[in-house]
Amino acid sequence: MLLIAVIASAAALAAQQPSAAGRQSYQTRCSVCHGPDANGGEHGPSILSKIQRTPGNNELATVVKVGIPLRGMPAFALPNEEMEQLVAYMRTLATGRRRRGPLPERMKLTLTDASVVEGLAIGNNGPAVQLRTDDQKLLLLRKEGNRYRRVTSQSDWPSLHGTFDGNRYTTMKQITPLNVSKLAPKWVFPVPESGRLQGTPQVVGGILYMPHTNTVIALDAGNGARLWTYSRPITPGLTGNARSIGNNRSVTISGDKLFFQTDHAHLVALNRFTGQILWETEMADYRKNYNTTGSLLAIENLIVAGTAGGEEGVRGFVAAYDQQTGKEVWRFWTVPAPGEKGSETWDGPDIEHGGGPGWLTGSYDPALRTVYWTTGNAGPDFNGDNRKGDNLYTCSIVALDLDTGKLKWHFQATPHDEWDWDAVQPVVLVDTQWKGQPRKLLLQASRNGFLYVLDRVNGTMLAATPMVKKLTWAKGIAPDGRPIMNPDQVPTAEGRLICPAVEGAANFFSTSYSPQTKLFYVNTLEKCAIYTKRPAGPWTAGRAYVGGGGSRVPDEKPQKVLRAFDIQTGKAVWELPQEGGADSWSGTLSTASGLVFFGDDGDALAAADAATGKRLWSFPFTETLHTSPMTYMFDNRQYVAIAVGSQIYAFALMN
Repeated sequence: MLLIAVIASAAALAAQQPSAAGRQSYQTRCSVCHGPDANGGEHGPSILSKIQRTPGNNELATVVKVGIPLRGMPAFALPNEEMEQLVAYMRTLATGRRRRGPLPERMKLTLTDASVVEGLAIGNNGPAVQLRTDDQKLLLLRKEGNRYRRVTSQSDWPSLHGTFDGNRYTTMKQITPLNVSKLAPKWVFPVPESGRLQGTPQVVGGILYMPHTNTVIALDAGNGARLWTYSRPITPGLTGNARSIGNNRSVTISGDKLFFQTDHAHLVALNRFTGQILWETEMADYRKNYNTTGSLLAIENLIVAGTAGGEEGVRGFVAAYDQQTGKEVWRFWTVPAPGEKGSETWDGPDIEHGGGPGWLTGSYDPALRTVYWTTGNAGPDFNGDNRKGDNLYTCSIVALDLDTGKLKWHFQATPHDEWDWDAVQPVVLVDTQWKGQPRKLLLQASRNGFLYVLDRVNGTMLAATPMVKKLTWAKGIAPDGRPIMNPDQVPTAEGRLICPAVEGAANFFSTSYSPQTKLFYVNTLEKCAIYTKRPAGPWTAGRAYVGGGGSRVPDEKPQKVLRAFDIQTGKAVWELPQEGGADSWSGTLSTASGLVFFGDDGDALAAADAATGKRLWSFPFTETLHTSPMTYMFDNRQYVAIAVGSQIYAFALMN
């Protein structure tokens, strides 16, 4: 028996030892960049944390096999046996590092109120300590003399647009037109392996959460110190937007839970203090071209969410899930099945892969218990030959009952879409006077070039006015909400000039309405395109489902213009033209102090007087903006934050 035990013990020990072949593979292929111990070298960073965060050997092998091109890591197509040996050896490096590396210091600290707190200091840079208590909560502390005080955020931003009404407007007044010139970076955090970020930071309880593809990073919102990271590898074999690194746009937070979506259409709940996974639910089968880019909103006990895949022939839907279990509660299909109500608006076989995904976070009115969600383009893009009719409920705003998911009303901005003008733009809920009477309004700056004002109780269109000068496809919108089409304004095989361009006069980036100025702020695009069509079919899993495209007009100089609209008239009260390549994707944030922050096309974050449009401040970057600004109050100081490239910038007034 003793001999058997010794043999078993020796075998187990041998199984844990790194193989010579695995070590040789690492030294030959990896050490020149990442160092002999994976702790960083002359040409590359430490990969120890990456190895530790990657859950399984298959996932780690996928990272090696696919590479991280945007971070300079090439792909390695290794034989299976060598890949297994290499990954096993990399695991031993990371495991050994955990044993050798310093453990978080356990600290007992006295607070300014004489109480004592105790826990692991997961961050400690002298004046700032981030303490994980034994109940797994996080305390953010700042030193005052020999004691510490708790710090947190006084104004949170728990979802994409910060509030249920979808309006990037803040009542904070610390940053004003008189002092905005003193705004400067307070901290900057480089997000590892993120590519070009498209997300908005969320802040709750002093912790800032930044998403990118399959990753969430938690930071101290006051100084950018990292608290935890949840990450998993990119799913191989995806199609569409999900293949891009960095395109997750938001998480949403409720209580102690943080919810986010993976690239392969899974909904995940994490403990927001630790990053530990609580549950995971498959929303849709990614093998049928579904993916997700962060379209979700925590409402009461539910998570309402949508998916992406409009250019890949998915069947769109919006669904609600129980926050505690992840179980689906209801689902609304944005493309009806044959025979269901609305299917009569699809004449042809493309109803089977009609698009209409809900890939942007919607809005919610708690008084009406109504969720407002937007839907994507009809599929295939640019060619409607096999889907004659209006193609409901694509390119629409749908009003859904929170408890049941039943449709209350819909408004379709672009029937029978052949231009990729989805309705996936923010819907802003406003309670204000309309024609002298109080009314519950819904505002949307549509990709198709029109500014819409709806009654959000019943979906009645109250106004629709052009918001750009380059608009040729329709001469106006009829009282029933249908466009009055101009002739010869659909794509052709030869190509046809149509305005606006495929990117639209507006897009998914944020808009804002100020109850102080009564103005609606939209970063608009003046641009046309040459639209062409081609056969699209048949639909195939793993491939795009597109029947044409839009190309630049020769010699045209497109331009981004920030406009402030009077919603009563639909006219721009002022406009601020921008210099740049018209390829930025950034929106607006308005404040009660009389400012409007916006992403300037000249690669800058800027602020203008909300009443006059006078530019008051700007901060230049070296990369084009693809995200929108947000704001929060931390430790009684107002911050404006934005992700640019692979960095998060947090600005505050200089002392």
